[in-house]
Amino acid sequence: MSVSDWQAFISQTDKRMADLRTGIPGVTKGFHEVARSAIKPGVLDSKTKELIALAIGIAARCDGCLAYHSKAAAKYGASREEIMETIGVAVYMGGGPSMIYGAEALAAYDTFSEKRQEET
Repeated sequence: MSVSDWQAFISQTDKRMADLRTGIPGVTKGFHEVARSAIKPGVLDSKTKELIALAIGIAARCDGCLAYHSKAAAKYGASREEIMETIGVAVYMGGGPSMIYGAEALAAYDTFSEKRQEET
């Protein structure tokens, strides 16, 4: 993992995902629907669901998950303290590798949180 520019990482990944959507439109449409349905507010609100997804992304060591779920958590109003506690749960579940990815998730969140503040 060597992401330092989370905005550029998302831009690059979005372009790659566009290519994937062209090649396997049915699969990507189905995945999009699963994601949309999973994050839709229910008993748990969307922010909580994004925090869960972020914790799983940390434990799974998925750079894309860190980027997209940190961005979404910021969009839904997650605080830095909530991100910290999410990282704590991920470390508990994923051990040392999750500690490293937790630090990366915090850097990603800080990037998107600052951008969100600039937009308001």
